[in-house]
Amino acid sequence: MRSPVILLAAVFALSLSLFSQAQTTISLDKGWEFRQAGTRDWLPATVPGSVHTDLLDNKVIEDPYYRLNEKELQWIDKVNWEYRTTFALDAAQLKAGSILLRFYGLDTYATVILNGTPVLKADNFYRTWEAEVAKYLKSGENELFIRFDSPIFEGLKKQEALGYPLPADNDQSENGGMGPAKVSIFTRKPGYHFGWDWGPRLVTSGIWRPVELIITGTARINDLWLRQHQVNEKEGRLTAEVEFAVQQPGNYSIDILLDDRVVATKNLGLKAGKQQANLDFVVQKPRLWWPNGAGPQNLYRAKAVLRHGGEAVHAVEKTLGIHSLKHIRKPDKKGDGESFYFEVNGKPLFAKGANYIPNDMFLPRVDSARYEYMVKSAAEANINMLRIWGGGIYENDYFYELCDRYGIMIWQDFMFACAMFPGDDAFLESVRLEAEDNIRRLRGHACIALWCGNNEIEYAWAEGDFTRGWGWKEKYDEAQRRVIWHSYDTLFHKILPAAVSKLAPEQAYWPSSPTQGNGVFANWEGNRGDVHYWGVWHGLEPISAFRTHKARFMAEYGFQSFPEFNSVKKYTLPEDWNIESPVMASHQRSGIGNLRIRQYMEQDYQIPDDFEKLLYVGQILQGEAIRMALKTHRSDMPFCMGSLYWQLNDVWPVASWSGIDYYGKWKAMHYFVKEALKNQIIQVVIEDGRLLVYGVSDADNKTSATLRLNLADFSGNSLWNRPYRVTLPANGSALICSLDLKELPLNHRKEKVYLSASLMDGTRIIDKDIAIFVSPKDLKLPDPGIKTRISDKGDHFSIEISAQKFCKNLMLISDNTDVNFSDNFFDMQPGETRRITCPKTIRWEDFEQGFRVLHLQQTMK
Repeated sequence: MRSPVILLAAVFALSLSLFSQAQTTISLDKGWEFRQAGTRDWLPATVPGSVHTDLLDNKVIEDPYYRLNEKELQWIDKVNWEYRTTFALDAAQLKAGSILLRFYGLDTYATVILNGTPVLKADNFYRTWEAEVAKYLKSGENELFIRFDSPIFEGLKKQEALGYPLPADNDQSENGGMGPAKVSIFTRKPGYHFGWDWGPRLVTSGIWRPVELIITGTARINDLWLRQHQVNEKEGRLTAEVEFAVQQPGNYSIDILLDDRVVATKNLGLKAGKQQANLDFVVQKPRLWWPNGAGPQNLYRAKAVLRHGGEAVHAVEKTLGIHSLKHIRKPDKKGDGESFYFEVNGKPLFAKGANYIPNDMFLPRVDSARYEYMVKSAAEANINMLRIWGGGIYENDYFYELCDRYGIMIWQDFMFACAMFPGDDAFLESVRLEAEDNIRRLRGHACIALWCGNNEIEYAWAEGDFTRGWGWKEKYDEAQRRVIWHSYDTLFHKILPAAVSKLAPEQAYWPSSPTQGNGVFANWEGNRGDVHYWGVWHGLEPISAFRTHKARFMAEYGFQSFPEFNSVKKYTLPEDWNIESPVMASHQRSGIGNLRIRQYMEQDYQIPDDFEKLLYVGQILQGEAIRMALKTHRSDMPFCMGSLYWQLNDVWPVASWSGIDYYGKWKAMHYFVKEALKNQIIQVVIEDGRLLVYGVSDADNKTSATLRLNLADFSGNSLWNRPYRVTLPANGSALICSLDLKELPLNHRKEKVYLSASLMDGTRIIDKDIAIFVSPKDLKLPDPGIKTRISDKGDHFSIEISAQKFCKNLMLISDNTDVNFSDNFFDMQPGETRRITCPKTIRWEDFEQGFRVLHLQQTMK
């Protein structure tokens, strides 16, 4: 009989052997404390997190978003902060060949000390930082300590070393007590933390992404990229490029699986250190991935399994969308322009979408539910592309996974916006490593459509025949200009395109937005490249100017509105309910903003005296402006092949260009976007004495339909009715009806009639639109006689709504719970009944008590 001691020894030896084979990952997200450097008391901290949220959780500060609290918190970024935790390891773990300490995000100037020994210094928010730490660890308790130095004072040091400031127009240095010292550009950290024209100045520090110990006995897979060379409906030719980190040299094998089926395998003799293996394979008749609205978002489950001695020692899983996605630029036949569009699986697609900014000032607060809500909201609005703007972040992995799942193509800016940047060797090398980190991380996602160098920097610096620039050059002498431009040229014409070419050669790079490309500076003419059009809003041009400004690809334009009243109440008090109050002014970071909304409003609407009604009319104004722009850009296909409005979302509660407010409430604009971006639409336009109807279709085939036009008074009496047989082109647009207004029996009562247009396939309504013949402020709207009935359907409420007479922009409001409705802010024709739904989040009695409606007639004097 064996001795129990011998048996235990054998079991322990076996456990050590098994442990040494496989990789183990230990999360270090628990047990953290923090304090201001130089103070005594430690407080509980949350990791991932930030100094501001930790101070808030410990009731040291008030909510930064409430009223004017932001102003009292500017001291936080001017002191240093310390974090610490402890963790335990046993002797078996310490015997591994490699123990890697990995930080997925440090904000920003961080010194990491393990058991009293410095192991790394970080200075780039966007990078993953790691260090081999086995020799610094011990059996039992280990202490991890991090010091975060003030990004403000680090930035000041770098500005002083350069000898002169660099332009950074959106840096709210004055709000931060820094006077003219705009130091944001010297630190690789999100520019929006230092303020923007839609966000506050709250400069964070902390451990903003997870921390791990990665223990490897033999070898691990560092990276798996499923590179797609050639894809069509018959086959997909791919290569699995796998990078290994090897601790124990020897014979290994690697298997590549798709949906649990082995598609490639290879035996490897691996040496110690990092090395790569490539495995080619072919997928016959692949299930192709398509963007939202163009086809299904087919995704394969891909897996790489590394084996040693017949045992799996590490495995990595990815999702794979097999597809072809190309950025197409072709010269016109006349040679005076160039196309700009995206082709997916051989089909040119119109990019329908928005610009996207981070979802919070404090990024760790954005959880997976919030990410899915935002991406799903975009998909539900028929969006197929988001532009990840360059003053924010390279988003979390889960965001891109969601975009793969929902079919949202991504225009990915590198993180540079509206400023000039240093060009010293250390800064440029930091950017190179940042770019390589993030390209490797994101390149395998089906959603990635384009890498773009920066936002608006080329246009801001340039001066020429078609571009005024932002007046930056005149602040510098010739020698300084050469240095500043050389830094720009090195970053955006050399380092970043080289990184994309090296690591994602099948993906496109575009140097700046906007630009004409090929070394030709940005312009407003729009015959090539992409355009940011801000004549409406910043230029005070009329909203109708969206009809006349053409572009190959409209990458930015926008119009502001306030959040709805129930959202505004969350960050204000009743004495703040005036758009010129200090609180409402503070929650508006475009200096012209609140009064600019009013200025545009008085052109087309009566200005309500009531605060809630003013907010409501502001949302209608914004929604109508963006709906006009989107429909106009789509009706200009194929000359224009993309329209991305500014902006989808908000970082805090604010009056801004967003279609979804900080609390997740859809504004009128988002509902209007949903209608404007359907696969088949009509647009009714009244201009130059004519009634024009455009038809747009994303379908692969022509569509024969009936267009029915009906002129009626507000009581529903039809004054004129005509059907027309029309054809929508395949994947294109056309003017399908044009009438002289003299053909309509308006008889000097334009303020009392409307025209409905319905595009019909038999009895099925493909789309409909309503046009009026005067400005909304001149309409003689009657009381529409709205009646509602609410039914409890178990998991949702159904609201039956009827109108006796014409109703303009009916808004459904829920005072007792935050919900979005299946439709909102819509027009209703006389005698029409609609059924609208919303999620059930409270009891029927409470919902009914808090339900009410608002419509345009109630805002008019």
